[in-house]
Amino acid sequence: MSHELKRVMGLPAGIATAVGLVVASSTLVLQGQGFGIAGPGFLIAMVIAMLINLFAMFSFAELSGIVPRAGSINHYTQAALGPFMAIVAVLASYFIVNIFAGSAEASVPGIIFHDIFWDGMPPRLFSTVIVLLLVAANLRGIVWFSTIQLITAGAMILSLALAGIIGLLGLGSGTPVEGAFASFNPLGWSVFSLVALGFWLFVGAEFVTPLAEEIKKPRVYIPLSMFLGLLIILIAGGLYGLASIKYIPGEDLAGSMTPQVDAGAALLGRTGQIWMSIASIFATITTINTLLAALPRMFYGMAQKGQLPSVLSRVNRQAVPSWATYMVALMILVPLLIGVATTERFLTFILAATFTWVCGYIIVHVDLLVLRYKHPEIRGGFRTPLYPIPQVLSLAGLVWMLFKIAPPDSGLGRDIYTIAFIFLGISIAYAALWVLLKEKKGLFQTTPVKELVEDFAEEEAAPSGVPATEPVS
Repeated sequence: MSHELKRVMGLPAGIATAVGLVVASSTLVLQGQGFGIAGPGFLIAMVIAMLINLFAMFSFAELSGIVPRAGSINHYTQAALGPFMAIVAVLASYFIVNIFAGSAEASVPGIIFHDIFWDGMPPRLFSTVIVLLLVAANLRGIVWFSTIQLITAGAMILSLALAGIIGLLGLGSGTPVEGAFASFNPLGWSVFSLVALGFWLFVGAEFVTPLAEEIKKPRVYIPLSMFLGLLIILIAGGLYGLASIKYIPGEDLAGSMTPQVDAGAALLGRTGQIWMSIASIFATITTINTLLAALPRMFYGMAQKGQLPSVLSRVNRQAVPSWATYMVALMILVPLLIGVATTERFLTFILAATFTWVCGYIIVHVDLLVLRYKHPEIRGGFRTPLYPIPQVLSLAGLVWMLFKIAPPDSGLGRDIYTIAFIFLGISIAYAALWVLLKEKKGLFQTTPVKELVEDFAEEEAAPSGVPATEPVS
């Protein structure tokens, strides 16, 4: 099919996309464990991690205005650092990472449904059915994706915020833990070692940028979606985290694989347990839904530039990169079905993914610094306030996190670095071979910005193929 992507998404759908990947079941688990380890002081790590991510979103927002294409980080990096780094950035930060992090995320609903609702349901079967239903929905078009995202992300965020308020106001049926807030920061300076764990609670807001060719007013709505999404996540997560430690001892939260569900039960008994179980399943749905929408569009953009097999650039009648969607589905389902993403290694895989995702954010900052230096005349829309101070501060924080990736006294450091460097090694090998042998280009031969954004102004003014159906806002 030769159909093009269609510009139908509004700001609410953009915010739901930015929130959707970030507030996943995995983030709810890590959030509960973080508050269990550090008490209320985990808010310090959360705020620092949010600021590092916010400054990274400044770079994403500015770059998405300069190069507003579906390829996202790949296109930015082609213009700044060349095809080799562009492919590495996508593969290390999004492709290989989500084989494990995505499948680990997909495994959670099955576990929750089995443990809370019906122990006769095989966990992998339940999770697989959810993934397949989301694949079918995404293949029907961006409007289906947006509708699912608005419903599930909205319900999930409202649930976290409302349950948090109920707990903090003492309106629940549970009994508060004595002395829960006796010390705001029992870890002292060691709380800063949890910033890497807090980073995962905000990572992924940039997944709205691959939708640049399908969101209305992308130079305005993309930055707003990311910034508002991060703020919403901080408020809702902070409220629920504080309520959790008010009703559950820290050591119990820190050692639980479903602390968000345990907190719901402590707040409101069986009703709270069911409520937060459903919210957790919604969290996974928003995450997998986002992966199935954003990653195929990244691969679509790369395939258009000859960096991935051309079949991934094909779109179906609903203007969806169908073959790329199938590939992402396999990325999630195969590790899930063979049991790679086990609960025992959940935290290890997530933090290894954090390591390579941090590398991707570092590349994005470098992209902006290079393009600003080489092309000071370019104006894409959003401009970083106080440039380049946010980029420098975020870079410092990101590099520091690379060396502090493991939680204190966890003993996970070696495994995390081993998996992360395997991710990076595979990405580097593929990128080098593809660029040299397939594209026959120099590894660092940059693509002019003008070539990457050709015809975009015309598309934005009068996008082709706009559907007659009512757009989702």
